[in-house]
Amino acid sequence: MGTVKVGGLSFPIQLRYSVPGKCNTYLNCIRSTSQSTPVKLAVSVDEIPPNSMRQASEPRWSSTGFSLGVDLGLSRTGLAISKGFSFRPLMVLELRGQKLEDRLVHIAQKQEVDEFIVGLPLSSDGKETPQSNKVRSIAGRLAVRAAERGWRVYLQDEYGTSTEAMNHMVTMGLNRSTRKGKLDAYAAVMLLERYFSMAGHGVELVVPKQSELQIKLRKASSMRTDIFEDGFQS
Repeated sequence: MGTVKVGGLSFPIQLRYSVPGKCNTYLNCIRSTSQSTPVKLAVSVDEIPPNSMRQASEPRWSSTGFSLGVDLGLSRTGLAISKGFSFRPLMVLELRGQKLEDRLVHIAQKQEVDEFIVGLPLSSDGKETPQSNKVRSIAGRLAVRAAERGWRVYLQDEYGTSTEAMNHMVTMGLNRSTRKGKLDAYAAVMLLERYFSMAGHGVELVVPKQSELQIKLRKASSMRTDIFEDGFQS
């Protein structure tokens, strides 16, 4: 177990899972969205790295798609968007169930998103909370819809992002009513900032169980074009 400091807060990172014969490092291991223990899966973060990891390993690389930060709440869902250079609060949705999932897919298409970064509610010591399973269920269903289109879904520890968002809005000088209405969207901003600042370390790839969808994810990842800031491609 290691830690990374972001914005004055320390976050635990699981660097290694004990899966005999398969996983040697964190990047070779992912956890099932339906089980709390590590399992052997057909697709790994190594095979399908998040945009933030590729950006950190090759600073001149730029994604062709955006990352959509998703802060799931009991009744409100905050959204933010970024490519890692600027972070923009998008909107707050008051939807649940399939209507929420449909809207997320529609927004992703409209905003040219190729990955979802979903906040996972963990405690200060990195342990799962009662809300974690609910978020995992939603992320699992979203991952199926996303994989059909070649998009990825990752889980990112969201501990403390609401507090960070509130402090940020106070610093911006937003009044109380505005802060209340935009808190979830700014929490999604903080989620994306953490995701990019940690270069993908600690993220969890949500993998659909269907083998055909795993194949689609692999194929879409292999077709992702490396675009560099000077205009040349590799």
